[in-house]
Amino acid sequence: SFKKNNSFKGLSCDLVFLTECWRPGHSVLLANEPCQPQSAYVVGMVGVAKVEDYALPAYFDRRESPLPDIQYIQELSTTQKSLKEKEKGPWAALSNDEKVALYRISFKETFAEMNKGSGQWKSVVGGILFFIGLTGLVVVWQRKYVFGDVPHTFDPEYKQQELQRMLDMRINPVEGFSAKWDYENKAWKK
Repeated sequence: SFKKNNSFKGLSCDLVFLTECWRPGHSVLLANEPCQPQSAYVVGMVGVAKVEDYALPAYFDRRESPLPDIQYIQELSTTQKSLKEKEKGPWAALSNDEKVALYRISFKETFAEMNKGSGQWKSVVGGILFFIGLTGLVVVWQRKYVFGDVPHTFDPEYKQQELQRMLDMRINPVEGFSAKWDYENKAWKK
């Protein structure tokens, strides 16, 4: 293992690599070492970040794969070790509390605990409603301070004049607008 000190604009960050073996292509190759997974720790400005090797067996509570690769508790206490020894004997001699404790050594959650709903949907809906409200406030602010008055072309009397002008010009007389107007009776066709 080795330690490297990097400095960036006056900030220092120690990068510590803990490995048993380096792969070809790296700057350091340790010969005659058994190849073990490597992990790196960044110590410094923010804290400690561990880079995981996802090729190793890991523990996950998932309904799709109910039997994880490894046990939930890896390092057993003396009580748990004695309970594991007692497990090798007849299970009728074990109490219900001991059976639950043995289960909790291997698994973090039961299926009932995994299937139990969380209240996360409430925060998601709350966040969505917050942003919808914020958007509404922005729209109201824009209508009041950014946009001007409604153009005069939206006034009902202007719309009536525009309609009369379109009829006078006989716009789209075959199938469209003027085809529905009776020019002799000055009314819409029925």
